[in-house]
Amino acid sequence: MAVGFVLISTAPAHEHEVYNELLKVKEIVELHPLFGEYDLIAKVEAPDFEKLGEIVVKKIRSIKGVVDTKTLTGTKF
Repeated sequence: MAVGFVLISTAPAHEHEVYNELLKVKEIVELHPLFGEYDLIAKVEAPDFEKLGEIVVKKIRSIKGVVDTKTLTGTKF
């Protein structure tokens, strides 16, 4: 299982629209609005890191109003 935390910047005044579209992505298990440099953070779960990358590129970055993402990947100790 691969886990990623995706920081998402939206176009001005598109935060709610992007948030509602992200709620439709089944691999997003948590979604929270933020204050600061990024507007939203999404916790994404995928079978492996290749699939995680596909989700970020094809399902998150493709949403109208998303202008930038930064993905932090989880690990185990």
